[in-house]
Formats: sequence, C-alpha cells, structure tokens
Amino acid sequence: MSENEKWVCTSCGYVYDPATGDPDHGIPPGSPFEKLPETWQCPICYAAKDVFDLL
Repeated sequence: MSENEKWVCTSCGYVYDPATGDPDHGIPPGSPFEKLPETWQCPICYAAKDVFDLL
C-alpha cells in the first residue's frame, strides 16, 4: 500500500490524509494510516480505526 493513500470513515465520512496527519491528536503529517496506533479514533465521530475504508 502507498503511504499517500487516503482512508474514509464509514461512520461519518471523515477522510484521513497521511499528508496532513491528525496533529490535533498527536499524529504528525506524513503518518501512513497503517502506522497509526490501534487506539487512534476518528477525530469527528470517535469511531475505531477498523471502520475506515481505503478511498
């Protein structure tokens, strides 16, 4: 998988973009989705990482 692939939350539609990361929650830009901690949650609806699908 490419480190630039975006992932979408199937609960709310939030798109995780590795280029942006999630700095408000300690995830720096350049962090691929696969490297996010298993405890990471959607910053919008707090859904678990396993509800995200590859865009």
